[in-house]
Amino acid sequence: MTETRPRSLLYLDNVCVSFDGFKALNSLSLVIEPGELRAIIGPNGAGKTTMMDIITGKTRPDSGEVFFEDSVDLTKKDEADIARLGIGRKFQKPTVFESHTVWDNLELALNRKRGVFSTLFYTLTEADKARIEEILATVRLGHRSHELAGSLSHGQKQWLEIGMLLAQEPKLLLVDEPVAGMTDAETVETAILLKEIAKTRSVVVVEHDMGFIRDLGVKVTCLAEGSVLAEGSIDYVSNDPKVIENYLGR
Repeated sequence: MTETRPRSLLYLDNVCVSFDGFKALNSLSLVIEPGELRAIIGPNGAGKTTMMDIITGKTRPDSGEVFFEDSVDLTKKDEADIARLGIGRKFQKPTVFESHTVWDNLELALNRKRGVFSTLFYTLTEADKARIEEILATVRLGHRSHELAGSLSHGQKQWLEIGMLLAQEPKLLLVDEPVAGMTDAETVETAILLKEIAKTRSVVVVEHDMGFIRDLGVKVTCLAEGSVLAEGSIDYVSNDPKVIENYLGR
């Protein structure tokens, strides 16, 4: 079975899950390659959130395969195990420690040993400091590093939370509606930011803002009723009659 699957970072095949008779995912199949930036679109109720719940172990599928790095069966792992494997998820509403500085938020998120003694006797190494500086530059917050996270704009809080995920060194980043509530300038900058991040890891972005999706300039998967409706470039997908009928025409 394993030999017949294409090499991939994330592989979903024929995944189904129902809630009280409602099919949230209906034979969903999806492949994400290493280093790929993918956009996921679709109407409310299309299965986008359930798909991310399945990938991160929050929900178990009724049937189907979900593999990470070719051989790791995610359906056999819990949420903590999956996070340790290198799958990070950013929810729509940013969750940062507002009474801590931007720097402290990133330091708290660093990928390091979490035992009691490790935490008690931990001191920030030069490598840790360099990594935090690197992340600050990536997420455009170097000039705000010693300010409280609560003083940031909504868009900057989104960037900080993305930075906190990067501090955990994920191989796959799942980002849910990152530009909701952002200014036009922040939206443009977020597209650039995510493209930079995708140079070193895979990123899956769920978003409704079609202008932002166009700025990303990547392969788009449109979901509807729990399965893939169309897949390809933004121009190809947005001109598909089924997509227009099920999503864009609404």
